[in-house]
Amino acid sequence: MLGYQEVLLRLLASVILGGLIGLERELRHRGAGFRTHTLVSIGSALIMLTSLYVFDIYKDVASVDPTRIASGVITGIGFLCAGAIMRYGGSVRGLTTAACLWVTAAVGLACGCGFYYAAIVSTIIILIVLQVFRKFEKHLGKE
Repeated sequence: MLGYQEVLLRLLASVILGGLIGLERELRHRGAGFRTHTLVSIGSALIMLTSLYVFDIYKDVASVDPTRIASGVITGIGFLCAGAIMRYGGSVRGLTTAACLWVTAAVGLACGCGFYYAAIVSTIIILIVLQVFRKFEKHLGKE
């Protein structure tokens, strides 16, 4: 069973990493910004922690798969992301925001199960993609 300090560390890691992704979106004046990404990340971490907790409690009583709840997060976030995508005439807006929400959920899940290295490296890569690739797209005339 995880101790209180480890639970706190995992939740705080998810807040910080999800918040960093959300801050980038907030600075770009996107609909889903700092608070939304932070909440998605901490919610995912909490769900993962709950899944691990349930597994720990019932591992000797019943066959429990801790990954099943996490897969539900990814599905549920998909519905949230669908609401971020809007069609305006011949163009579509919100795809990057939707993808950010989805990947932020994954960062939260990684924090929730204690996979900090992957969560931190992924957050750095996500921020690079959002910053550097945006400039590359401008150079190509896409934005």
